Formats: sequence, C-alpha cells, structure tokens
Amino acid sequence: MKDIKGLLFDADGTLLDTYGIILTSMRHTVNGIAGGNYGDDELMARVGTPLLDQMLHFANGDEDRAQELVDLYRKHNDGIHDENIRPFPDTKEALGMLADAGFRMGVVTSKRHFMADRGLRMSGIAQYFDVLVASDDWPEHKPEPGPVLRGCELLGIPPEECAYIGDSPFDIQAGNSAGCLTVAALWGMFPAGELEACSPDMACTSLLEFARKATGHC
Repeated sequence: MKDIKGLLFDADGTLLDTYGIILTSMRHTVNGIAGGNYGDDELMARVGTPLLDQMLHFANGDEDRAQELVDLYRKHNDGIHDENIRPFPDTKEALGMLADAGFRMGVVTSKRHFMADRGLRMSGIAQYFDVLVASDDWPEHKPEPGPVLRGCELLGIPPEECAYIGDSPFDIQAGNSAGCLTVAALWGMFPAGELEACSPDMACTSLLEFARKATGHC
C-alpha cells in the first residue's frame, strides 16, 4: 500500500455495526407490514445498494409499492437508529492510527446523506473524514463506480492512489471498476466467499488489522 494516499470506506457493516438495526427494520417492513415471508438472508442480500433498489425486489418491480415500502422502512429505522447506532469496537482506534499516518479519508455509502452523517457523528468518528458521498449526493450508485470516483475527486487523490474498504460485493465491484485498491471487510454483513468472488485486492478480518497493514505495524 505504499502508493495509497486516500482511504474511502463504506459505512454500514464496515465502520458502523448496523446489522441488527437494518434487519429489524427489514423484518418489520417486508415481513410484518407487507406480509412477506422472507428469510433473513434474502432480506439482507441487497444491503449496500440504495434502499429503493432493495424494495423493488420485494415489490416485484412495482415502483409505487417499492416507494411505499421505503417510506415505511425509514419511519421504523429512524425510530430505532439513535439508541442502537454504534461503531465496531476497534473502529476509533483504527481510524486514529490511519489519521496519524497521514491518510486522507472519506465515506462512500448508499445511505442518505443526513442519516450517514448522523450515524458517523453519534458514533464519535465523523472527525476522521473529509468527504461523505451518499446515495442522494450522486446519480450513480454502487456497484457502479460513480460514487467511489466522486469520493476520490473530492479527496483530490486519483483512484489508483485510493483504497475502497467495504463489506459487500457491491462495494468491491464499485471499487474495482473505479480503479481503486479494494479491501474486503470480512467483519461485516456478507460471507467471505461472496466477497472473495469479486476479487478484492486485500481481505481483512478487522479494521484494526487493515490499519496495522496500512501503517506498517503488522
């Protein structure tokens, strides 16, 4: 990683431990209110893409119904967010190491900007990031490379000198397409096999492991 100057991170499942929050709201919305009968794996399979895209699957492509599900999900999720949001245990230590080593950092997420910013602030890690690119900040969404490229542009660092760290296949696909070094966050929401199938450049079992490798403290 000697040529890497910028680090871009996914939020949910990478910096923030939100699996339980998301799953609870998906169960409430899709299986509860909408009367679905989906297992947890299918409910969570598209997390990392914009919420409307996820709900289109459960609405069988009906855009109006999908938007209704989005609104219901957000009402429930917003209500449980603040009391449950938290970073992974080693996130602050890892980000501190990376900041001290001189990396410029940002977040590229499929969440709405104000909710992503709120989660980062409430988790006590917002100060580490110069850039936040959310689903309502850019017209293209992961797994397309556009949001990651926008993050690189805002950092002022070319993609080949940036790494993108994420826990979903969509993150790795977007980072690869953008020309970044990609890091599979094996501590997140998706199985290692799904991430490895997308050919990340690196895979780490914790953010602290990544920070140690990136700063030469292995």
